[in-house]
Amino acid sequence: MQSILGLRSVLRSTSVRNICTGLSRLSTATYEGDGKTSVTILNKEADVGLLINSYSQVGFRLSNDMVVLGPMALFPRTVLSWNVESHEDINEQSLSLFAALEPKVDILIVGIGDHPMTPAFSKKVISFMAKHKINVEVLNTEQACATFNFLNAEGRVVAAALIPPVTMRINEDDMMRRQISKSKTFEVEDY
Repeated sequence: MQSILGLRSVLRSTSVRNICTGLSRLSTATYEGDGKTSVTILNKEADVGLLINSYSQVGFRLSNDMVVLGPMALFPRTVLSWNVESHEDINEQSLSLFAALEPKVDILIVGIGDHPMTPAFSKKVISFMAKHKINVEVLNTEQACATFNFLNAEGRVVAAALIPPVTMRINEDDMMRRQISKSKTFEVEDY
């Protein structure tokens, strides 16, 4: 049973990109004597609002342990399912939600999955949001998640419209985490 649970965690860890490790904030009293420095992980603080802990091909995991399947519209304290299938479905109608909000958001982060951005697509989104006096940034989903987390942690009035990527890039950190999980699969605790 222990090996099945370990195998399940290995499978989960290979298809999820964790993005919360890079966000940390030094406390106000950074030096406490004897060379001590304290660090606070923003994703573990409730007063920061919703942050994106990880994403995969099927959806997103938020800092409150909520899992959102498929595309989402994310605000500092609220999340909604966003009714688009891919970046091709992003148009004036799908973006009208963000234009109708009061108070207006400072910036809208649009994550288009892992599709290449074309100047025509970016121009279409930017010009529509400019009509409503909302700044917009069109990025791939990985960059959009990090940008949303950063701006939300700063206390900005930010919103994100995110589509999960179709494919996931594997980096050295992902491979190392997989190897560690794999080696722990066969470990048994002594009683």
